[in-house]
Amino acid sequence: MCGIAGWVSLNGSDEAVLLRMTAAMAHRGPDAEGFHFSADRRVALGHRRLSIIDLASGAQPMANEDGSVWVTYNGEIYNFAELREDLLRRGHRFATRSDTEVILHAYEQYGSRCVEMFNGMFAFALWDGNAQRLFLARDRFGKKPLHYTLADGAFLFGSEIKALLAHPAVRRNLDPDALAAYLAHEYVPCPLTIFRGIRKLPPAHWMTYEPQTGRTVIERYWTFPLAPDPNLGEQEAAEMLLSELRGAVKRRLVSEVPLGVFLSGGIDSSGVAALMAETVPVGKLKTFNIAFTEKSYDESSYARRVAALLGSEHHEEVFSAGQMLGVLPDVIGFLDEPFADPSLLPTYMLSRFTRKHVTVALGGDGGDELFAGYPSFVASRYAHWFEQAPAPLRAMVEAVARRLPVSARNFSLDFVVRQFLKGVPYPEPLRTQVWLGAFGPSELQQLLPGQVADPFAEFRRQTDGFAQSPDELVNRLTAHYTETYMTDDILVKVDRASMACSLEVRAPLLDVRVAELAGRLPARLKLRGRQTKWLLKRALAGKLPHDILHRPKKGFGIPITQWLREDLAPLAREHLAADKLRREGLFDANFVQMLLDEHQRGARNHRKPLWTLLVFELWAARHLW
Repeated sequence: MCGIAGWVSLNGSDEAVLLRMTAAMAHRGPDAEGFHFSADRRVALGHRRLSIIDLASGAQPMANEDGSVWVTYNGEIYNFAELREDLLRRGHRFATRSDTEVILHAYEQYGSRCVEMFNGMFAFALWDGNAQRLFLARDRFGKKPLHYTLADGAFLFGSEIKALLAHPAVRRNLDPDALAAYLAHEYVPCPLTIFRGIRKLPPAHWMTYEPQTGRTVIERYWTFPLAPDPNLGEQEAAEMLLSELRGAVKRRLVSEVPLGVFLSGGIDSSGVAALMAETVPVGKLKTFNIAFTEKSYDESSYARRVAALLGSEHHEEVFSAGQMLGVLPDVIGFLDEPFADPSLLPTYMLSRFTRKHVTVALGGDGGDELFAGYPSFVASRYAHWFEQAPAPLRAMVEAVARRLPVSARNFSLDFVVRQFLKGVPYPEPLRTQVWLGAFGPSELQQLLPGQVADPFAEFRRQTDGFAQSPDELVNRLTAHYTETYMTDDILVKVDRASMACSLEVRAPLLDVRVAELAGRLPARLKLRGRQTKWLLKRALAGKLPHDILHRPKKGFGIPITQWLREDLAPLAREHLAADKLRREGLFDANFVQMLLDEHQRGARNHRKPLWTLLVFELWAARHLW
C-alpha cells in the first residue's frame, strides 16, 4: 500500500509543501518516496511507497513512454497480469512488471473507462498532460481512501486528510453538518469530512479537474448489482460461490513480501484461511489473532481450533483492558476525523502485532454485508412482526425491557432488547441506522438543539418503496449495508488501523466477481429463518467444521460499557464536563451530563452515545482546537 498526495494549480508549486504532505503519511509508505513536478511547476504529484510487487522497478510517480501521462497510485490491481497481456497485444510497451504501469497504459487505451476493468482496491491521481486534466479514481467499495479540496486556486488531493492539512492554504474549520452526521453514524459518511470544504471521492466514482476552467466532473462507474435470480438453485449457487472465492483468494496471494491472514475464528476469516491453505505450501500458512482477558469478548479458542485444523503457523497475543486503553492516544493521534467504532482499537492492535511477522494480511471483511450476516437482518423481520402485534403485548415487552438489569457483557440481553425497541418506531432503512448509530433523531435534537441539517434525510427519502416484502427487504438491506456501513465504517477502520502499522490488508470477499454473484442471490440463499449467511456456510461446508460455520456471531467488541464506569470514568468526566462543553458551545451540556450520570450509576447503558462523544472530544483536543 501507499500514500498519495499532490495538487494542480495555476500558481506554481512549492516542493517543500509537497514534501510535508507526503511526510504526513509516511506510515502508509515507509519504504520509499517520490515526487514529480511538471515543467511549468503547476502540477505536483507525491508518493509514499510500501513495496509489495515489483520491488525493484515499481517506483512512483510513474510516467508513460513520452512523459505525457503521470500517475501516483495507492492499491493493488489483482487482474493486472491479464490486463497487461491485453495491452501488449494492442501495441503498448512496458518498462516494469508493476500494476502501476498497467493503470497508465489502460488509461491511454480506454480513457476513464479503464477503471471498469480493474479488479482490486485502488485510489489514484493521474495527470493527462495532453488534455491538461487531472483524473482521480477510487475502487468500487472504497477500500482505499481519497480526499480532495480547493484552496487558494489549487486543487489538492491526498490519501489522508492530514496530507491536505499540511498545505498552508487548507484550514481546520469544523463542518457542523459533518459533526451531526458523525453523531448519528459514529463515523463521518462519504462524501463529507469533518472539515468544511474537504471532501471524500465516493467509492466507484472517478473525477476530473481542469485547471484552466476550474471545471470538475464526478461520475459513478459501478453500482452494486442487486438483481436476484429466483431460479438460482442452492447447489449450483454454492458451487459457483466456492469457485469465485477460490479465485478471489488466489488472486490476493500475489506478493513479493511475507503474507498471512487475520483469523478470528468466525466463518469469514476462517473461510479465507481454509481457501488459502489449499494454495499455500504445507506449513507456510501464517494466521494471526488477538485474545482478550474479558471472556465474553474473547473468540481466541475458535481461532486456535481452526488454525490447528489447517495446520497453520498460528500467532496469538493476549491483551488486557489496560493494554487496549493504553493505545487509545496512539489511535486518536492517527485518526484524521472522529471515528467511534470501538473495534478500531483491537483492529489496530491486531495489525500492529501482525506487522511484526508479515507485510500483507488477508481478512474476512465483506461477508456480513454481502451475505446478510448481521443480527440486524433477523431483527428487521422481528421488528415487522412486533409492529403487527397487539398493543398490550408491545406495551408488556417494553415494560419488561425497562426492568432488565443493566449488564456490561458483550451483546447483553438488556442492551440488545433496548436497542431493538429504540429502532422499531422508524421505517427501514432509518430503523437499521438507529440500531447501528449512536444518537437517534430525537436524541440528536436534544444534543444539538440548534442543528439545522438532518443527517437522517437520505434514509427518510429511501423509506417509500424500500421493500415490499420480507425477501425484498433482505436484498435491499444487503445493498444498503454494502454502500454505507461497510464503506464508511468497516473499510475505513481496517485501512486506518492497518496503514498506521504499514500493513496491507486484502479482502477476498469483496472481489468484484464475488460481489456481483452475491447480488444475484435470492434472499432465501442469504437468510433462512434465523440462519444468516446461508449460502456462504453451504459453500464452505466441506472446508470448515459445523460448529465453526454455525456458531453465533460475536463481533470484534471491547468492554466499553464497563470502561466508561471504571477505567475511563475519570477521562469521561474530564472531557465531558458541563463547563467545558458550555465553553465549546457544540453540545447541550445538561443532556450529556444526564447520559453520563445514568451510565456511571449503572441505571442505563449509554455506551454508544458516550463513547461517540468522548472520541470526538479526545480527537478535537488533538486535531481541532
